[in-house]
Amino acid sequence: MRKLALLTLLTLPGCGFHLQGRTPLPAPLKVTFVQARDRQSDFVQGLRKALSASGARLVTDSEQATATVRVVQDEVKKGVLSVSARNTPREYAVTYTVRFAVEAGGKDLLPEQEVSLSRDYSFDERELLAKENEETILREALAQDLVSIVMRRLASL
Repeated sequence: MRKLALLTLLTLPGCGFHLQGRTPLPAPLKVTFVQARDRQSDFVQGLRKALSASGARLVTDSEQATATVRVVQDEVKKGVLSVSARNTPREYAVTYTVRFAVEAGGKDLLPEQEVSLSRDYSFDERELLAKENEETILREALAQDLVSIVMRRLASL
């Protein structure tokens, strides 16, 4: 039984298994600079955490980095999906769009790409505070989902 457990543990890394939140990164991304206009956005903060969790050392100066992740666009939009008979909004859609590129050693490792996710939610003006909180939670969840997508793309380099 012990041998079987040991054999299982030894084969897990070989099959591509890794802990959640830890995406193995290629060598050029081991020292990374994240360039973004808004360094405090949900996406950029999540990306920085994910890169750190995956073993990248984040630097504040692009000259020290072996790779630069450029966040060209980081935008959240909210739009009305449906209205009631009284012309008040009943449903909204929140769309989070990110455009990014990766450079290393003066070459484009990953050309500029756009990733976008959208979620909709119902709206009731009698529950205004709760619905505003729901929108915030949706925006944060979309940012985390986008971080996961970007990290998978970075891992494939």
